[in-house]
Amino acid sequence: MTVIKSKAIRFHQTGGPEVLRWEEVSLPELQANEARVKHHAAGLNFIDIYHRIGMYPLPLPSGIGIEGAGVVEAVGSAVTELQAGDRVAYAGGPLGAYSEMRNIPADRLVKLPDAIDFKTGAAMMLQGMTAQYLLRKTYCVQAGDTILIHAAAGGVGLIMCQWAKALGATVIGTVGSDAKAALAKAHGCDHAIVYTRENFTERVKAISNGAGVPVVYDSIGRDTFMGSLDCLRPFGMMVSFGSASGPVPPFDLNILAPKGSLFVTRPTIVTYTAKRADLLQSAKELFEIVASGKVKIEVNQTYALKDAAAAQIDLAARKTTGSTVLLP
Repeated sequence: MTVIKSKAIRFHQTGGPEVLRWEEVSLPELQANEARVKHHAAGLNFIDIYHRIGMYPLPLPSGIGIEGAGVVEAVGSAVTELQAGDRVAYAGGPLGAYSEMRNIPADRLVKLPDAIDFKTGAAMMLQGMTAQYLLRKTYCVQAGDTILIHAAAGGVGLIMCQWAKALGATVIGTVGSDAKAALAKAHGCDHAIVYTRENFTERVKAISNGAGVPVVYDSIGRDTFMGSLDCLRPFGMMVSFGSASGPVPPFDLNILAPKGSLFVTRPTIVTYTAKRADLLQSAKELFEIVASGKVKIEVNQTYALKDAAAAQIDLAARKTTGSTVLLP
């Protein structure tokens, strides 16, 4: 049997960016339900940092990265939907996207339309399908809604701003600087609040004429959670889908009653795309809105895959905007 070698980023202990290692690995024999994918690009996401630091514990040593795009090199005997040469992309599934080549369950892959290049494909899957389930399933945004999106100039934020605008919503976004405010506004954000100098809760109340908003999408976590609750109108939904500033501390559930019988959810893409049919539907909606031109995927940074540690440092320091990809 021919042993197939690949270079990959792996980590043997949790910690800072320095634990990431560029190593040669041997790919195991392809299983019946798997495909071997040669990556052309891998996506960079905050969840990669959570895995590295141990916020989401993993058996170690481990690969890292949950999003990539490339070409199928081979398929297992039970795979019928894909064949060698197919252009594919994915988000989720077993970790290991930070690699030149990998084996992955074939039912986690979707065919990448010819009109979408590999960098865009790797940049859009996790963030784009996250935007899809947040806007179309967790809370179904309707024309006329006024909504709040934190980190509006980030990868998910820029996609959500554009998509929500296409749905007819008025979009309020929080950002960390005037430059990011301009970027968010260029992507559909109607009101950009610079949280470093403005009280976002007060501004949201003013923009909504005191009514509050029906939904807050919050990927920041600890620093914004309580203020976000105060932005909601009665029966509003608090969608906490990330922890960029740290996890949300435990809180008394009873506070939701006087604030207006609020709803709180902590969704994940894993649940929303667990079924193959849901994964395909999410990807289909994403590809369609990108193809329409209503949502543009901004790949604003690229790094060599071997420099993944530097990419994660910049992401954590909020030096990046839009999407970032790693190139083998």
